[in-house]
Amino acid sequence: MTEQPEGQNTTTPAPDRTKSGPTPRRNAPRGEQSALDRYFKISERGSTFEREIRGGIVTFFTMAYIIVLNPLILGFAPDENGHFLGGGPGDGSNLPAIAAGTALVAGVMTILMGVVANYPLALATGLGLNAFLAVSVAQQMSWTDAMGLIFLEGVVILVLVLTGFRSAVFHAVPSQLKVAISVGIGLFIAFIGFVDAGFVRRTPDAAHSTVPVGLGTGFYLQGWPVVVFAAGLALVITLWVKRVRGAILLAIIATTILAIIVESIGNFGSSADNPTGGWGLNVPKWPDKIADTPHFDTVFHFNPVGAFGSAGVITALLLVFTLMLADFFDTMGTMTAIGAEAGLLDAEGIPPNTKQILVVDSLAAAAGGAAGVSSNTSYIESASGVGEGARTGLASVVTGILFLLSIFLAPVVKVIPSEAAVPALVLVGFLMMQQVAGISWNDTEIAIPAFLTIILMPFTYSISVGIGAGFLAYVLIKAVKGKAAQVHPLLWIVAALFLVYFAIHPITVLFT
Repeated sequence: MTEQPEGQNTTTPAPDRTKSGPTPRRNAPRGEQSALDRYFKISERGSTFEREIRGGIVTFFTMAYIIVLNPLILGFAPDENGHFLGGGPGDGSNLPAIAAGTALVAGVMTILMGVVANYPLALATGLGLNAFLAVSVAQQMSWTDAMGLIFLEGVVILVLVLTGFRSAVFHAVPSQLKVAISVGIGLFIAFIGFVDAGFVRRTPDAAHSTVPVGLGTGFYLQGWPVVVFAAGLALVITLWVKRVRGAILLAIIATTILAIIVESIGNFGSSADNPTGGWGLNVPKWPDKIADTPHFDTVFHFNPVGAFGSAGVITALLLVFTLMLADFFDTMGTMTAIGAEAGLLDAEGIPPNTKQILVVDSLAAAAGGAAGVSSNTSYIESASGVGEGARTGLASVVTGILFLLSIFLAPVVKVIPSEAAVPALVLVGFLMMQQVAGISWNDTEIAIPAFLTIILMPFTYSISVGIGAGFLAYVLIKAVKGKAAQVHPLLWIVAALFLVYFAIHPITVLFT
């Protein structure tokens, strides 16, 4: 275990699980440190340039799928006028522009996170929010107005950060609930890994089945792509327990090569063409061309106030509230989980440079609306880079640069299938799960809220739902036990907001 930096939580120290050799020198004399080392505090945090670069690359690989997936979610959804995002007749011709915008905003904001906040946290278009935008928001207004709401939501969150409200809420959360958030996110990203690989799938006719999910299709693994995932998972575990340097990155590269070989032999194609055995997202074939010319037809097509006229003031306000609350707490949970895994939290479970992290995240939400690619937010997949050794913002800079390069090198990015990247999420989920020992399970006042927080994140596929349920349970239990005075006033406010959030549909029906 490496030496803990000053101010770090010493009650539940996070081990440096990336170490496989001599301990890197810490706090070297300033004369022996480069300016880059001093700025990013690389030696101070017990890291090395090699680890930061490797971690940044791994993070990019585990979240590069968003460049392909976001256009698929947004590109085929017509707005209330029948128009498609970025123009075009809805035949997919608008997808390259959405992909370019997605990579552009992710790259710029991730670099900003690294330079300003010095935190190993990458940002990109938030999954869930983009689907909500495509299915629920755009159908009530034009895409220009919908992206305007995203921009407005980011501005509102930025104001809450600058006024100190967002940080104050974060400080008001009990430390063991923060641990539960980290553990819940660990289970969540492991579940994401299994689902994205097709290892866990919705069972056939799940609406009429007592078992909503199962192993593969029909309770058995189906198709060679999922076998490639299983091989990748076995490889990354093997390399990890053998303490091989760069275990996660090496596993991704090796599994991608295996996937290319398997596809060249079997020609399985995409899951859309072959739902019983195709690749989930990218088909691992070497592309005909390496680079492509990007187009940014979605950028700066937004109207922050248009929705108030097209959808009505009440509807627009409720939509902004729903988007804001999801963004507000997703990032708080994510940055805590990343900090816990990296051993960067203080004794109160607070990451360094919290305000800067939240400011950049808020700007990213607004930037996503301005670029027409939906709200950008912090990605829990950043934990894969932390698992590979990243401890500073230099890793985020590396990830951001790769996102910017992917604007031009999109054909190469598409070579890596999700089945080769997501084994890293399963491994990191395990590493984050180890923090569960820091929760007092004999104390029901914290154990029940912690349990709900942990279990509902993967069960509902939402970080915000898990956090909200935990907060509500914590406030309820304290109140019924006559200990309401022990609850921070801000938690009462947040609990009330989550009640509105969970009841948003009936409230919307009532007032519209």
